[in-house]
Amino acid sequence: MQLPSIRFSRRDERGFFPELRKRVDQYFADNNLRKTGGSRMVIKAIAMLVFYLTPYALVLTGMFTGWALLPLAIWMGIGLAGVGMGVMHDACHNAFSDKQWINRIFASSMYLVGGNVYNWKIQHNTLHHTFTNIHHADEDIAGKAFLRLDRHDAHKPMHRFQHIYGPMLYSLMTVSFHFKDFRQVFTWASQSSKEVYRKEVINLIIGKLVFFTLMLMPLFFTTITFWQWLLGFMVVNFTAGFILAGIFQLAHIVEETDQPLPNAEGQMENTWAIHQLHTTADFGRKSWLLGWYSGGLNFQVEHHLFPNICHLHYPKISEIVEKTAREFDIPYHAHPNMVLAAGSHIRALKRLGRGE
Repeated sequence: MQLPSIRFSRRDERGFFPELRKRVDQYFADNNLRKTGGSRMVIKAIAMLVFYLTPYALVLTGMFTGWALLPLAIWMGIGLAGVGMGVMHDACHNAFSDKQWINRIFASSMYLVGGNVYNWKIQHNTLHHTFTNIHHADEDIAGKAFLRLDRHDAHKPMHRFQHIYGPMLYSLMTVSFHFKDFRQVFTWASQSSKEVYRKEVINLIIGKLVFFTLMLMPLFFTTITFWQWLLGFMVVNFTAGFILAGIFQLAHIVEETDQPLPNAEGQMENTWAIHQLHTTADFGRKSWLLGWYSGGLNFQVEHHLFPNICHLHYPKISEIVEKTAREFDIPYHAHPNMVLAAGSHIRALKRLGRGE
């Protein structure tokens, strides 16, 4: 696909990123560690997939009826988000394992949660990670129908209330996959060869068939009604969507993060690495459970600087990144916990909603 014509500065006069990479590489050498996850990630992935599929299996037993199904749907939504963050995400970045076939297998867990690997790698790995928080280049913040997450987007009167209704819209994230995936594949794959286009369209259709076959089976093999099934399906997706979108917002749409623009020639002021520190924030770094469940996405600064390093290493790497950033007088944004990060996000939504 054709990338936006945006170029980052190559002037790193003090050598921040080379020095940071040297220190991080030295950490792995000193501790005789691989940068990928290895067996620990395989164990975690199996545990997370079991967590996701256990409530589904319980539904299929037919032992639960009526409102007893609701907690199972919430449980499954939590598991769906966990698979997306803690399994698929590392695998799509080739940080899960040194072996590419293992990365491909666990990246395919994306199909179990309703997404598409090809689209994810373009929108997330390429566009979001390269052009973080840049107007029209980062699809994660631009062009939202009812939200103004990008301060360079047009302001509408309804945005005044987005800090109230916005978090509710986050729940639609995984539902939107089922529509957005078709548009993205048809747009991006069509810019490649006919073989790539044909392959990705077929993969998209097969992936959707796998997901919806999985979702529809309780309707055909248990006594639940269509309306019970529909409510459960939406609860699963609303739960997962709220978690996934919320984790992202706390990392990029908070008071401290910037949304810089390129100049008229498409040139950014900072180097790519320094840009990541200006546009990204960590939160809740001392919470082992949050880091484990979110796939280290609470260490978003480290993830953006080193996306090919497994998230299991981020707690230690964050110490190196913060120390180096402070030495070079470069911003390092971090909130002590999720509550403070959420408060900053709501205030950022208010500010954007006022047209600022």
